[in-house]
Amino acid sequence: MKHLVLAACIGAFSLTTATAVMAQEPAKKTTTKKKSSTKKKAAAGAAAAAGTAAAVAPSGEKWQCELGNSLYIAGDMLRDEILTVHWQGRDYKLPRQATVTGADRYYDARTGLDLVVIPSKAMLFNKNLGQRLADDCQSAAMQAGAAAPTQAGGLRAPATSPLLVTPPDGQTIQPGSTQQTAAPKQ
Repeated sequence: MKHLVLAACIGAFSLTTATAVMAQEPAKKTTTKKKSSTKKKAAAGAAAAAGTAAAVAPSGEKWQCELGNSLYIAGDMLRDEILTVHWQGRDYKLPRQATVTGADRYYDARTGLDLVVIPSKAMLFNKNLGQRLADDCQSAAMQAGAAAPTQAGGLRAPATSPLLVTPPDGQTIQPGSTQQTAAPKQ
């Protein structure tokens, strides 16, 4: 009988202890969650403050776009392989891409920004979102009537030199002809 009472007392004691421990464990977990969420909020607030403080001052030439937008382009389009484009408070490094159309294209796959420059204007796209961010962007020189300072434009022949020049002897060769013309005898 003593053993039965002793076993009942030990069982009751272990049951109350286990219940008390179980009741305290969730309380400990919520306090650690509160501490970690408080730390996360503080870190997010610090990051937001750093983001506003890290807003980069624009450098380069200002290009005025439609709808009051503007972007700044730093670098020489005639020779640089990477341009720095300042758009909405951030600098983006855009490497040159080869094109077959004659337009200058600068595209960064990570950010999705795509700058396309043709002689009359520049356009800025976000390929990741599938949107045109800015259109009809022109520098001050372009607004005055000059063409965009593009590499493709620099490689083109000047408009004053003719594409087909007549040889000095006056004979012309038709394209696609297979006839060989003999040199005039002297």
